[in-house]
Amino acid sequence: MLDSVDIATRVEEILARHKDSEGALLPILHDVQESFGYVPEQALPQIAQHQNISKAEAYGVMTFYHDFRSKPAGQHVLKLCRAESCQSMGADRVAKHAREKLGLDWHETTPDGKITLEPIFCLGLCACGPSAMVDGKVVGRVDEAKLDAILGGLR
Repeated sequence: MLDSVDIATRVEEILARHKDSEGALLPILHDVQESFGYVPEQALPQIAQHQNISKAEAYGVMTFYHDFRSKPAGQHVLKLCRAESCQSMGADRVAKHAREKLGLDWHETTPDGKITLEPIFCLGLCACGPSAMVDGKVVGRVDEAKLDAILGGLR
């Protein structure tokens, strides 16, 4: 587990890489999340000071974008498309199956820390819906059986 000194040190290293960049809040947040797997709340004052904005502004930007996390995700992240095209192809049924199989709701992680379930709105695979993203890899034509196979491979 990281302590606040470790977090501050790593965030300072990230900020140093962006010292000459104007408007670098999003790249900084991405780098912090890449480093920690999430954006620690204790990093926000440091980031805000570097960007000459309030902590509330930094927090507002972080929470506006759905890809930023305020707590660690599971070892694997399963994102299921919730857009209309995928819904018309059975995405609601697949999502219900995933939530029941994992015992999770959206944005939750299994107790063993293996899988985080998240909604995503359009992966651009409308012709191959329902679609999903598993650890950054897009998968099309996901039905309950294919989802079970995916989940089996993640456990």
